Amino acid sequence: MFPLLRAGLAALLFATGSALADTPVPLDRIRLPPGFVIEHYASVANARQMALGRDTLFVGSMRAGVVHALPLRDGKPAGPAKVIASGLALPVGVAWRDGDLYVSAVDRILRLRDIESRLDTPPAPEIVTAAYPTETHHGWKFIAFGPDGKLYVPVGAPCNICAPDPDRYATITRLDLATGNIEVVARGVRNSVGFDWHPGTGELWFTDNGRDWLGDDSPPDELNRLDRPGRDFGYPWCHGRDTPDPEFRQRACREFTPPARELGPHVAALGMRFHPGTGLPAAWRNTIFIAEHGSWNRSRKIGYRVGVARLEGNRVVDYRPFAEGWLQGETVHGRPADVLVMPDGSLLVSDDHAGAIYRIRHVGPARGRDRS
Repeated sequence: MFPLLRAGLAALLFATGSALADTPVPLDRIRLPPGFVIEHYASVANARQMALGRDTLFVGSMRAGVVHALPLRDGKPAGPAKVIASGLALPVGVAWRDGDLYVSAVDRILRLRDIESRLDTPPAPEIVTAAYPTETHHGWKFIAFGPDGKLYVPVGAPCNICAPDPDRYATITRLDLATGNIEVVARGVRNSVGFDWHPGTGELWFTDNGRDWLGDDSPPDELNRLDRPGRDFGYPWCHGRDTPDPEFRQRACREFTPPARELGPHVAALGMRFHPGTGLPAAWRNTIFIAEHGSWNRSRKIGYRVGVARLEGNRVVDYRPFAEGWLQGETVHGRPADVLVMPDGSLLVSDDHAGAIYRIRHVGPARGRDRS
């Protein structure tokens, strides 16, 4: 098999969560800060992005082409997950609003109306828009409603490294459901699969995956802050703060908005959420939890964990592992894909490799495990 073809197939397998079917790691091997515990919450095949309804957890997928609904009672699963949509194109993204579920499917956004009252007989998905590009390379989309009531939808670059139409690719857009208008709010974003809004300032923060084939340690993945619409974050010209691309040298890194924090190279930072601090000690207020899906083209694997960023104002002052242990040596037992804060302050973590959702909660110092 040609090397590039083999590499492309390996990338696709890891991106869809279909790497070697290793056994799930025992949860007592997941290392957490003192005071936190982790438990199995639900089994959901190929679990990717999560969205919370009134009494239902919705879960998108990638490889399976389905959307799941997990009924809840008092914040806990009230039964097994149900398939509420199938046969879709990479339906990674799910977002719930006013009783309806919105689903991303590459070139289109779909809607399942009044879904929580119809879990056993779900409606056929309606097309909200089919105006997005059809390319599947970085075509899967994390979606979420912003404070402005608009649906934010990223559009990845249709390649590893190229200079596509800047008004159509490598962007984050927002969709006005009332008018169907799509507006670009950020450019130069290679592949964002996670974002959230600062609970104090309302600013959009997002992860971005760096390009491949610049070596084991370059370039970094990124955590970015959008202080105003229209910012350009550098792709394909610049990666991280100051790593010019060897194939695109026409523009300097100083021309672009730098990341708020450089993350590890090839960690595949995906879902991220601000935690308001509910149910946690004060030191955890407004921290950012990030699911690192894990590297696929590095000689030694990296990521496969959940990280946490601490902020002072709009400045990231610390980033470190929060939950790790799904990578044992070079053996992969799980791949965190998304994180979601529940009303009680506990953190859900989806794992598309093990087909699981975990719950991490704070129980006090006596029951916590030190990470050392």
